[in-house]
Amino acid sequence: MSTGCTVSTTYMELSQEGGGAHKFYEIVVDGVVVTVRYGRIGAAGQTQVTTFATPEKARAAAAKKVGEKVRKGYAPAVRGQRAPRSVTRRQVTSAPSTARAVAPVLWRFGTGSAAFGIHVDDERCWVGNEAGDVYTLDHDGGVLARFSLPDGVKCLVADDFWIYAGCDDGKVYDLSSKLPFAAYDIAADVDIFWLDIHEGILNVSDRDGRLTVIDHEDEHQWARRSQGEHAWMIRVDDRAVYHGHYRGVTAYAPDGNSELWHTPTRGGVLFGWQEEKAVYAGTTHRVVQRLSKATGAIEATYTCDSAVYSCATSPGGRFVFAGDAASSVYCFDLDGTRLWKLGTGGGSALSMQYRDERLYLVTTDGSLVCVDASEAAISAAQQGTVPVARDVKLAAALPAYAPATAAGAVTTITQAPAGTIIVECVQDGGRLRVHVVSEGYNPTWNVQFPRTIREPGARYVVDALHAAAGGFYRVRGDIQRLL
Repeated sequence: MSTGCTVSTTYMELSQEGGGAHKFYEIVVDGVVVTVRYGRIGAAGQTQVTTFATPEKARAAAAKKVGEKVRKGYAPAVRGQRAPRSVTRRQVTSAPSTARAVAPVLWRFGTGSAAFGIHVDDERCWVGNEAGDVYTLDHDGGVLARFSLPDGVKCLVADDFWIYAGCDDGKVYDLSSKLPFAAYDIAADVDIFWLDIHEGILNVSDRDGRLTVIDHEDEHQWARRSQGEHAWMIRVDDRAVYHGHYRGVTAYAPDGNSELWHTPTRGGVLFGWQEEKAVYAGTTHRVVQRLSKATGAIEATYTCDSAVYSCATSPGGRFVFAGDAASSVYCFDLDGTRLWKLGTGGGSALSMQYRDERLYLVTTDGSLVCVDASEAAISAAQQGTVPVARDVKLAAALPAYAPATAAGAVTTITQAPAGTIIVECVQDGGRLRVHVVSEGYNPTWNVQFPRTIREPGARYVVDALHAAAGGFYRVRGDIQRLL
């Protein structure tokens, strides 16, 4: 909103050699309105808008922010002259399987690009690929929905009701409602390898072997650098954060103040899984190792014939599954006894998940593969009898839902439907927070809410709120703007 006053713009960048920071900061003063935009160089970034009582106060606030950035090493720059930093794509090879038999594949869905992200719940199967596409399918392979994200999907993770996609643009998108939202904007110098979210707290492992923790308001909490680089594994529970890298697995206290234990593994960690009492590390040296969450002691080793790209377990760790670099998939008993090895029939499994006697894989050829892992089906496969795999086709008319990047992208209503909850954007110092207006909730708690659609004084209607352990609310269901 222009006030008729002179508009001033300050644009700065901070770019360090050797994989350090690579981000920009822009501040625009238009009368009493100050607009701040910041993020990774080459990306759209995140925007905050603040309105002040007078133009003088707006200019003073902007000058203070510029001074803070200069002291941190930012310098004036010309937008577009410095190229965006390249992101790390997982470099993998996939050899033909050496297994004598092929797994009993029920159905296969080709996403069109190498796929890393997978999540399977009671209702749907989720798969995300390097093209930024996320698809949901039912358990029989029927395609339900498609999300189109701005960059490649590194991983898909679930946190109770919520489903998140970590992307190469440095953002983490909430896919829990019909329209995806950017829930977190990770620091520009963090090259995401993997992430996990627990009670709304984001934990990120990266190329440099760091662990970065970000809270529900997208604010940095703590960071630790582990002993090894290339940290692909991050798993979190109430007791600790389990970080796997090229020198093993390290467990940290949830507040980051102490290292609980460190265990060297047989080879660098390429993938991680967790159960209630143990974490599982798949490594470059052909093994999955089960580590005690309490002590870090190695409790069992599951030996494959090639580097392990992914692993998973059945509930409680009764069976342990692994996918290797040679397009094979394995099943082990709890103690490490190999029960079977079968070919995938379509590339190496980069991620996997077991559910209800089915093993779901996402592979180097970009497929989501559903394998019948029941005892009868595996026994038949070892004898050479497998079902005819059904190739799932993408419906041409299936719409692709892109992230909401502004308040105008949200559906507007004039009256809150019965049973819904009203929240409001409020100015809190230099930041916009969201608090609950409806009765029956703590009005002082913040609501975890998409930053791109926040506007001062705006009210929104949400389907439901969940009280998180950290003393804030999380939105469940769709978000609509209340006019």
